[in-house]
Amino acid sequence: MSEKLQKVLARAGHGSRREIEAKIEAGRVSVDGKIATLGDRVEIVPGLKIRIDGHLISVKESAEQICRVLAYYKPEGELCTRNDPEGRPTVFDRLPKLRGARWIAVGRLDVNTCGLLLFTTDGELAN
Repeated sequence: MSEKLQKVLARAGHGSRREIEAKIEAGRVSVDGKIATLGDRVEIVPGLKIRIDGHLISVKESAEQICRVLAYYKPEGELCTRNDPEGRPTVFDRLPKLRGARWIAVGRLDVNTCGLLLFTTDGELAN
């Protein structure tokens, strides 16, 4: 079964779907030696070669992905964003590092609020 390229790469932990779409539009993604375009679909088969900026990307079928869920207590002062241009601490700085996947926040809290946040590696679950 074929899937959209950005969905496959996001599931593999190489950025959000929107970040992957920007890389595709910039011509930074190739599939089997051909520059990818938005809307391209791929079928995960042995020998498939997907590259981002020339680096070979390892992708797996969705059935092989392990869904992880994490509960995290956010203290006051941490931001619910991946990066802060002002260098303030973020919740993602404190989460365990993953290989081949990335944490997705299920909701968010203001910087001056503390409370429980959920994170998952499954984009479908997060939405």
